[in-house]
Amino acid sequence: METQDKATVRIVASPKTWIEGEAVQQLERTATLPGMIAAVGMPDLHPGKGSPIGAAFVSEGRIYPHLVGNDIGCGMALWSTDLPQRKLKLERWADRLGDLDGRWDGDVEAFLAERTVAPTDHDASLGTIGGGNHFAELQQVDAIEDAEAWATLGIAADSLVLLVHSGSRGLGEAILRAHVDRFAAAGLGSAGEDAREYLRAHDGAVAWAQANRALIARRFADALGVELAPVLDVCHNAVVPCPDGAPQRWLHRKGAAPSTAGIVVIPGSRGTLSYVVKPDPSRAEAGWSLAHGAGRKWRRSDVKERLQGRYRPDDLVRTALGGRVICEDRELLYEEAPEAYKKIDAVVGDLVAAGLCTVVATLRPVLTYKTRSRR
Repeated sequence: METQDKATVRIVASPKTWIEGEAVQQLERTATLPGMIAAVGMPDLHPGKGSPIGAAFVSEGRIYPHLVGNDIGCGMALWSTDLPQRKLKLERWADRLGDLDGRWDGDVEAFLAERTVAPTDHDASLGTIGGGNHFAELQQVDAIEDAEAWATLGIAADSLVLLVHSGSRGLGEAILRAHVDRFAAAGLGSAGEDAREYLRAHDGAVAWAQANRALIARRFADALGVELAPVLDVCHNAVVPCPDGAPQRWLHRKGAAPSTAGIVVIPGSRGTLSYVVKPDPSRAEAGWSLAHGAGRKWRRSDVKERLQGRYRPDDLVRTALGGRVICEDRELLYEEAPEAYKKIDAVVGDLVAAGLCTVVATLRPVLTYKTRSRR
């Protein structure tokens, strides 16, 4: 990418892919920020609080914390398990999972120290999933499209895998709030001490979020009595030096998976497939990024009104694919219904058609944990 007077705005999506007008407007407004070089929307683009989700932004000389958002380090992590697909025991497993929302009773300080992660004031939340679209989900292999790429992951085709989506919980919120209290939505000169201070806190939150996903997986596995092996962990909310190596250029991702970190998982909803994809890491015009999920189609505030006449809560704890859902928060159960999301097949299809990735495999949700907290 070359420096230019006006930022490039691009949306990676086919004409058939519906993207809300407000999300496009947010993308275009963000492109006008000082120092912005490019604003790239993915096919899962949807409106956020001031700036869109499902986008990558390249800037020069300035860092914009609000473009990372309050869940710094949020991402997807995948583990293989020793559970065979042929022995599904959904109700028994659901009962054994119990409550993963409460504070972990282990030694948090030691757990973080093992990963060289500094302790924080938010460590009581370590190992908890959080709300919104976060989850821990057992999945089974649905189909393998690229056997050679799949083999590099070391996952047996007949075993279940665990996918965890979570972030830095209240830690990222505190870091963003500290910035907003001083600078509002203004960016920071990337060569200054304020930017360096933010980046130190940011990098700590990214590491904390990764540790959080690892502890969620451990709690999940311990409850079921299974063994785990890590496969990948990919962050989709972060700011990093631009992959082109240009000095003082920064790549912000807000709900955008990196194409520069190897194979990634792009989940659908709890009622659709997830895709394991192999990115092309060279695609600068796409902000070196991919979609991070299906992307919301309906606003959270609208979902229950749309669906409560069609579904009772009991209907929503089973999916069309035969999966079991643990979500005792009635509002969240509706908000996260599969119908509230875009079609993941179309989202990934747009990425493939644009040459940004190829499909390695698809995964089918089996048991999705959201929350035991009642509301």
